[in-house]
Amino acid sequence: MHVRPLDGIRVLDLTNVLAGPYCSYQLMLLGAEVVKIERPGQGDLARSLGPDPSLNRDGVGASFLAQNAGKKSLELDLKDTADRTAFEDLLGGADVLLENFRAGVLARMGYDTERLADLNERLVYCSISGFGHTGPMSDVPAYDQIIQGLTGMMSVTGTPETAPQRVGFPVCDTTGGLMAALAISAALLRRERTGRGARLDVSMLEASLSAMGWAVSNYLVSEVPPEPLGDQNATAAPSGTFHALDGPLNIAANQQRQFESLCLLVGAEELISDPRFREREQRKLHRAELNTALNAALAARPAADWERDLNAAGVPAARVLTVPEALRQPQLEHRRFVSELEHPGRAGQKLHVLGNGVLHDGEAFAPPAPPPLLGQHNHERDQLARRWAAEEAAAS
Repeated sequence: MHVRPLDGIRVLDLTNVLAGPYCSYQLMLLGAEVVKIERPGQGDLARSLGPDPSLNRDGVGASFLAQNAGKKSLELDLKDTADRTAFEDLLGGADVLLENFRAGVLARMGYDTERLADLNERLVYCSISGFGHTGPMSDVPAYDQIIQGLTGMMSVTGTPETAPQRVGFPVCDTTGGLMAALAISAALLRRERTGRGARLDVSMLEASLSAMGWAVSNYLVSEVPPEPLGDQNATAAPSGTFHALDGPLNIAANQQRQFESLCLLVGAEELISDPRFREREQRKLHRAELNTALNAALAARPAADWERDLNAAGVPAARVLTVPEALRQPQLEHRRFVSELEHPGRAGQKLHVLGNGVLHDGEAFAPPAPPPLLGQHNHERDQLARRWAAEEAAAS
């Protein structure tokens, strides 16, 4: 395997559950060495989360396995004097410190920004929290669903009859983790130019709002508040989910030529000249009537046939898949998106984890090792600290 972009970067990871571990997983895929600091005997809360109770009891729950491959695990109690010394030894050689405690928790442990800078002036210290470490909500606890509600995300999810609804996966946690990984990478680049570390304060609320696209920008720019449209796209018509003979089909005919090609292909060319549908804005106003006409035409054939023929005609279209169906797509196998590892909690079994969707000089990023058992690398603690200190000394 060739050199990865973050090879040689050392990350000390104090995070739990999803937003933080997702961030450090991205850094690991890019080449960073990530050492998880876990509470002795307990570890990351995600170790006990997932649909398989036996894995949860063994401390290798599915939620943990999904985000922690390729990392090392050390057990340290930051209330214990000897363990604090070991933590500080590691900290002195780290490039990145990552945590997702509530605001002020790490400072109350004795590691505020000034203390961290004294221990390692080149350190990139990143915290991920629900609302950031400043402002009137900085002390408020937050989980993904709380952030989904406070961003307005839930208000535009579902139909006018069913909204507000939660997005079906923890989108705010993952968005916060991605933003943190991006900020850390940028801070490391600046440090290479200036020698200066950084203090990064990532707000899941703000990161999630920034990712909401037109739902926010339409209001900010045009003062038009978004409304829930279910499976329809507010920016164009016909654009959304339609119904073929055997199931749902997404079609995004967002351009005039795509609309006309769609109508011709499904045998409804009369819609092209219909005054209600002739122009883009008129189509949006008469979305319901247009969808009814298209659904009647699409009901003649299976979704897979329409997907093939519409794409061939330049009209974006695809079946609506389940998660198992999505993971079986040949496209993902071709791109080597899913990696197979040894299962850390089940001898002889395989574990499958995801990459990050990036090919670097043609190579997919994959974890070099399975997720660690709790404290699996305790015996390497002193050796890690010495190696990190030597590498930091050489770099500075």
